Order: sequence, then C-alpha cells, then structure tokens
Amino acid sequence: MITDYLQPALQSPFVWGLALGLLIAGFLWKSGFTARRHVTAEIRRVQGELRELQGHLNTQLKINASGNEVLHTELEALRRQNENLRVNLAALQQKPGRAEQRLLQIHEAAIRALREQAPGFAAAWEKAFRQAEGDIEAADTGLKKLIRRVIPSLGNSAATPTQSTFVVNEEQD
Repeated sequence: MITDYLQPALQSPFVWGLALGLLIAGFLWKSGFTARRHVTAEIRRVQGELRELQGHLNTQLKINASGNEVLHTELEALRRQNENLRVNLAALQQKPGRAEQRLLQIHEAAIRALREQAPGFAAAWEKAFRQAEGDIEAADTGLKKLIRRVIPSLGNSAATPTQSTFVVNEEQD
C-alpha cells in the first residue's frame, strides 16, 4: 500500500527535485552548523589569547612603570647630590688660604716670566702678572685642572719653582 503510493511519487520529477533540494539544504544546514561551532570555538580561543596578552601587557607596563619610578628617584637623588657637591666645591674654593695660594701661584709664575724678560721691570712685571693670572685661570678650568687634581705633584711642579732656584737666579743678576 505504501509502495503503491511511493512508486508513482518516486517517478515524479517534482519529488526528485524536492528530495534533491532537501538533501542539499540538509547538507548546507549541517555545514553552517559545523562552521558556526568552529567559529565560536575560534572566538573563545582568540578571546583567551587576548586576555593572556592583556595580562602580559599589564605586567610589562607595571614593570616599566616601576623601572621608570626607580630611574626618576635615582635621577632626583643624583641631582641633589650634584647640587650639594657644587655648593661644597664653591665653599671649599672660598676657604681662607685658597685665594692666597692662588695669588702665590700667580706671583710665582709672574716672577718666573719676569726673570726671562727683564729689560724693564714695571712694565714687564705687569705683563707677566697678567699673563700668569690668565694661565692660572685657564688651568682652573680645563685639562690642567684635572691633571693637577689627579697628580698634584705634576700640576704644582711647573707652577711653583723652588726657593734655591730663586736664590741662585738672584745671585746671578
């Protein structure tokens, strides 16, 4: 009985077209369902990676922020230390005796220069004094100052003649 109705229906092109259409629709539905499931799993995976990357980024930013904080505090400490050293240096240069030592160095250099160029004492003395003062000023600001600080005997030996040399030179005049 069912076969009686089924056989003429199976021979009808409409039924074959309907069955073929339903088969294609079922295949597309299953394919869409599977694709949706894969897309949902991929979205979950990407969201997990995003959370993990955000966690790494937050950790990195915290590390950088703490490093910058340490650098800023160290920089401020170095600035304060630099200012203290500058003030101490200025105070040390103003101590009694420093100016006299400097003036003594200038006089010694001027006397040495005067002995070399002795034709007219007053003019030669002033010229030598100014030249020696300029030399000492230059020595206080550059490489000579560094050498004088690192190796004091080297810096002072050229600037301070011994008394015996002075006495011998006076006896020759």
